[in-house]
Amino acid sequence: MAANPSSCARAHHILSVLALLAVACSVTAASSSANGGGSIVVAVGKKSAVLSLRELEWFAAARKIRARYAQPMQAQILGEHKKAESARTAATVLELKQHFPTTIRSQPAGSERLLAADEARAASLQLPRAASTQSGQAVAEVPLTSGIRFQTLNYVTTIALGGESAGAVANFTVIVDTGSDLTWVQCKPCRYCYSQQDPLFDPTGSATYTAVPCNASACAASLKEATGAPGTCARSGSGSERCYYALAYGDGSFSRGVLATDTVGLGGASLDGFVFGCGLSNRGLFGGTAGLMGLGRTELSIVSQTSSRFGGVFSYCLPATTSGDSTGSLSLGRGDSSAYRNTTPVAYTRMIADPAQPPFYFMNITGATIGGAAVTASGLGARNVLIDSGTVISRLAPSVYHAIRAEFTLQFGAGTRYPAAPGFSILDTCYNLTGIDEVKVPLLTLQLEGGADVTVDPAGMLFMVRKDGSQVCLAMASLPYEDQMPIIGNYQQKNKRVVYDTVGSRLGFADEDCSYI
Repeated sequence: MAANPSSCARAHHILSVLALLAVACSVTAASSSANGGGSIVVAVGKKSAVLSLRELEWFAAARKIRARYAQPMQAQILGEHKKAESARTAATVLELKQHFPTTIRSQPAGSERLLAADEARAASLQLPRAASTQSGQAVAEVPLTSGIRFQTLNYVTTIALGGESAGAVANFTVIVDTGSDLTWVQCKPCRYCYSQQDPLFDPTGSATYTAVPCNASACAASLKEATGAPGTCARSGSGSERCYYALAYGDGSFSRGVLATDTVGLGGASLDGFVFGCGLSNRGLFGGTAGLMGLGRTELSIVSQTSSRFGGVFSYCLPATTSGDSTGSLSLGRGDSSAYRNTTPVAYTRMIADPAQPPFYFMNITGATIGGAAVTASGLGARNVLIDSGTVISRLAPSVYHAIRAEFTLQFGAGTRYPAAPGFSILDTCYNLTGIDEVKVPLLTLQLEGGADVTVDPAGMLFMVRKDGSQVCLAMASLPYEDQMPIIGNYQQKNKRVVYDTVGSRLGFADEDCSYI
């Protein structure tokens, strides 16, 4: 333990803290005035933060959006088009939104259903997987936005499909998933489709649409690596053979249809010959979206298909606020510095590949702290950790979770400061914060291989179950067994610029306010 500072040093420290608090208060007042008295999260260093519980009340935002649910979402595909500084580098940036359930009221039944679905996905990831774009120098941006409209806890973005005429191009809202490879949308004539907000994609309306032939490599090895099963062949009504895909997810969701190519629009970029799934039979937990964007590592992922243009690099910034108008971003390519709005330098750690699970992105977490206090657990550094945008709540090895929970409980003052509340779904550490406006939350910092540190945003530490504050839970869960694969979900990635450099085999993290309004 370090020696106590002198009285002069202590006084200087107090004055510095007061100065910082004065700045924070002025920012808070300005933000409150600009936003009609709304609250903001005020971070206190990297160890703890004062969190307004109103930041977690996504129920109110859901009610506001519910009245507009039947209205089509306005397309935001034609984002700002920017030039990259590097002559060899191009990038496109897409808008990302987080989608929360629109039907949840004070009773948390809908939330429990969605967390149960998240548990099914996390469990499915534990199972091992069976084992030409246009040139250009463009920087295109597609927003990533808050997801109240589509009844899913995942983040979504908008893409365009179709080509050669303006009337042939249609916009579609898709879930962004780093744990999947094949991008797919529901198509006409759909034999068995779930309800979506956008119109179904009509292949007959696009002059650039082509079914992938059975003898194409995409139908065999590439499709098997991406989905776990090679394509099957069948003759169409015109007598030509077409490749059919069958994609099954561990939670029982599935998509089946024709493997095809068409022109895809990503922000200001247009790419020809993009291989995707034209889903004719689809069912599962996709909310009201049109399908899914696969950002995994195999040949059919959007990252690999666009690597000649964007260099195999992408990043995202997931908004923490639940407003339907709050947007983050998904960026394909390195781009220039203006593509990111990070407030700290990007710190990198090694990206780890697992041949048994080719689509996934892994990293090594070597240590952790809660509120600045080191956490000791046998599971730290013992196994590769999956980072996944499609899983909501992080799953930790039991030894790691129990150590983090114990230190969090000690610092948060459970039992003495805040009474306990019943557990909720997969969340077992909950508190009754009725009548409390703000709480001081100890923050989790993950120490990564190579020296990079990632501190979870205050909004990623607690999960509001009931809007009256009577049930607020630690937003992490334990895996059933110590030897299972830990997962860092999107809830703990809020307000971070997360960079995936597949060519350099590295993952980067930086602090960033991801709520671009």
